[in-house]
Amino acid sequence: MSPALDQIRAVPKVLLHDHLDGGLRPGTVIELAREVGYEDLPTRDPEELTRVLTAGAHRGHLNLYLDAFRHTVGVMQTREALRRVASECAEDLAGDGVVYAEVRFAPELHTDLGLTLDEVVEAVLEGFREGSRQRPIRVYALLTAMRTAARSLEIAELAVRYRDAGVVGFDIAGAEAGSPPSRHLDAFQYIHRENFHITIHAGEGFGLPSIWEAVQYCGTDRLGHGVRIADDIDIDASGSIRLGRLASYIRDKRIPLEMCPTSNVQTGAAPSIARHPLRLLRQLQFRVTVNTDNRLMSQVTLSSEFHRVAQEFGYGWSDIEWLTVNAMKSAFAPFDERLRLINTVIKPGFATARAMSDAVVPADMLIRDTT
Repeated sequence: MSPALDQIRAVPKVLLHDHLDGGLRPGTVIELAREVGYEDLPTRDPEELTRVLTAGAHRGHLNLYLDAFRHTVGVMQTREALRRVASECAEDLAGDGVVYAEVRFAPELHTDLGLTLDEVVEAVLEGFREGSRQRPIRVYALLTAMRTAARSLEIAELAVRYRDAGVVGFDIAGAEAGSPPSRHLDAFQYIHRENFHITIHAGEGFGLPSIWEAVQYCGTDRLGHGVRIADDIDIDASGSIRLGRLASYIRDKRIPLEMCPTSNVQTGAAPSIARHPLRLLRQLQFRVTVNTDNRLMSQVTLSSEFHRVAQEFGYGWSDIEWLTVNAMKSAFAPFDERLRLINTVIKPGFATARAMSDAVVPADMLIRDTT
């Protein structure tokens, strides 16, 4: 039997792929719109706003899914707004049992009201520190450059500038088709020269060529989504499996895949949870991880993602722990921090969960006082 949602929420989890502008509280969006003077919000009712912001998640295409972000980005244009959103992000993740998170955002999208790129980053990092204080979570930042713009080298330099202040890596994101990662080669080469970390959105809105460029041209450490690597895996009528050259290379090199099951279905990268490549890739021992992508737009938490996958694939505690340890091994935090969390937080947490699941409840504990 797969663990229940509340049981999964209680175990320590690791999140590698979560967008800051995709995880706001609806009430916060409304309050910030009023404070910053954002006039394009379609409604001031939290429930209706949630329906509007999640509408694109049911239209089966990445570009339609991304449309709602203009509203969340629109209210994240001041230092205080960014600080608040980041603080609430850390608080919400901790409340879901996440003990380590790398949350990404694109600084270039938050300068409309005059903030500098450095001010954007400093406000977000301040928020992460504030929201993590007195909570059992460590939140780092990934700085994202928009692949359809021309500021990737500038953002890469910004990421390196704040590497000792809470930024652990560099990313590119945005509409994937027509914007291959190799267009930003100078940024990736700079990151490599600085001995820093790279994750690239690839294999979500486009197929194998995007993954190949991310790996072989740009030297990515991780693949954001990477769902379409399944296109390089053949299964014949007898059930025999053959990996293509690229899939074999990614498995052999242990390149992590940051998969976001619900979002992958909503953007059309996977046909359904039941037919999501995660199950096959886990069976084939790829370095696969489970993530949220955008908690507001997809209406998910990391716990709900694990619960849905566990129910669909019949996963138990060993599978969820395997996926969690995969994520912690693949994190961009220093090695000693990763090792400490695996050995002193994650493994003991799952051991406790197993023990509680296996415990036999004494009969007298089932007696209810009816007086």
